[in-house]
Amino acid sequence: MRDAKTNPDAAQIALRALVWILAEPDRAQRLLDTTGLDPQDLRARAGEPAVLSAVLGFLENYEPDLLACASDLGEPPQAIVAARAALDPEYYE
Repeated sequence: MRDAKTNPDAAQIALRALVWILAEPDRAQRLLDTTGLDPQDLRARAGEPAVLSAVLGFLENYEPDLLACASDLGEPPQAIVAARAALDPEYYE
């Protein structure tokens, strides 16, 4: 798998997923609560591979959101999981 810094598809999927999450206030609050990020920190670090990986991990940990997000993004759920693996390959070792 390519390095996260050279895999724009993974980052693009993660950023699109973040927008999807933030579109619904309750889901956005769950993301903040789960990750420990605050809104300012999320804004400042949204492009970092670790934060993008956490966003995708948030979806992975709740299958209904994973499936709904994948459907709305027009991506298979496996693409979201693969994007997380590309952003944080050590997580899966």
